Amino acid sequence: MLLRNPLNTEDCRAVSEILQRVGDKWTVLVVGKLGQGPLRFNELRAAVGGISQKMLTTTLRGLERDGFVTRTVFPTIPPRVDYELTELGHELLIPVSALGEWARVNTTRVRAAREKFDATHA
Repeated sequence: MLLRNPLNTEDCRAVSEILQRVGDKWTVLVVGKLGQGPLRFNELRAAVGGISQKMLTTTLRGLERDGFVTRTVFPTIPPRVDYELTELGHELLIPVSALGEWARVNTTRVRAAREKFDATHA
């Protein structure tokens, strides 16, 4: 399948920069969980599972910086902080979900290809 409008070098750099953020395994999981609604930090950490506090903080800061997530601090004691997807973050769910579905459907084929490759290149 060919792109209707092939990317030039500058476009490829821009796409690569964004894919570095959205292609990260933690980003995909965090965006997926926040797609279900706003969550507090520890709720999100529990929902994602297996992510360290430091990695979740780093992931959320990157997503916030890139405009995918908003962080809302509520003036309570103790302070309450909610994270939720922005409009841009919700738009990101569309290709991320499509890629996730493609991966789910093709997992068996990819594993078979890996096994075949590994058997012939051992």
